[in-house]
Amino acid sequence: MQAGEAAAARAVALDDATVAFRVADARVYTAVDKATLGVDDGEFVAIVGPTGCGKSTLLNVAAGLLKPASGAVRIFDAALNGLNHQAGYLFQADALFPWKTAIDNVAIGLEIKGVARAEALERAQAWLTSVGLGAFGNRYPHMLSGGQRKRVGMAQVLIRDPRILLMDEPFGPLDAQTRQIMGNLLLQLWTKDRKAVLFVTHDLEEAIALADRVVIMSAGPGSRIIGDWRVPLPRPRDIFEVRLDKEFHALHREIWNVLKDEVMKGYAQSAGAA
Repeated sequence: MQAGEAAAARAVALDDATVAFRVADARVYTAVDKATLGVDDGEFVAIVGPTGCGKSTLLNVAAGLLKPASGAVRIFDAALNGLNHQAGYLFQADALFPWKTAIDNVAIGLEIKGVARAEALERAQAWLTSVGLGAFGNRYPHMLSGGQRKRVGMAQVLIRDPRILLMDEPFGPLDAQTRQIMGNLLLQLWTKDRKAVLFVTHDLEEAIALADRVVIMSAGPGSRIIGDWRVPLPRPRDIFEVRLDKEFHALHREIWNVLKDEVMKGYAQSAGAA
């Protein structure tokens, strides 16, 4: 960076964000404790951790769905107050309207912003084609496979051209082969304009194969960020091939040595609660 040149604002910046909830007996449960995390514009960051550690909680903070009890949240260097209108959110569960066809589910994001229906449908058709469903526009969600519904969901989010993608285990319900296909599709679409991505997953292999950085969270309560690894694998990547790379396996072993202890802690806490 040259002298006098301002540093680029981070797409997402969490600074000592603590998230706490008041539970039934009036006690305060701290879900996430003093989380500091930055995602640069165009960067793909994956968050991995034990079940119940607060991964989705951090995503909801970045989305503006949860306000931290303390700490700060900034989006492109502006304080986040209310919903993050620069983000698109892809949930684990399908968010499609069952009474609308695939093309109408994709087009609705434009229609509610005032785009004329003819233009919205034209652009929706283009997005369906880009996710490999150009001939499926007139089908309802119940007529589509799980992987096809995920493709419609991706088109539904991306047609609005958000600057940030928040993804909460979007491929979790899919079988292993379909997850890899969807991962490659996501990378192909992301490579075109390199949006900032914050991606939550339980699958460490998926995280390494997709991301520029992998962030690890500890077991809760009071979950913390305990590791942040940069992925040295070159792009473009093919998920089917990258998992055979020696660097992939070396990084997986390094991260797993930290993550496995937290997974066992989380399992022990769940078993004790039961």
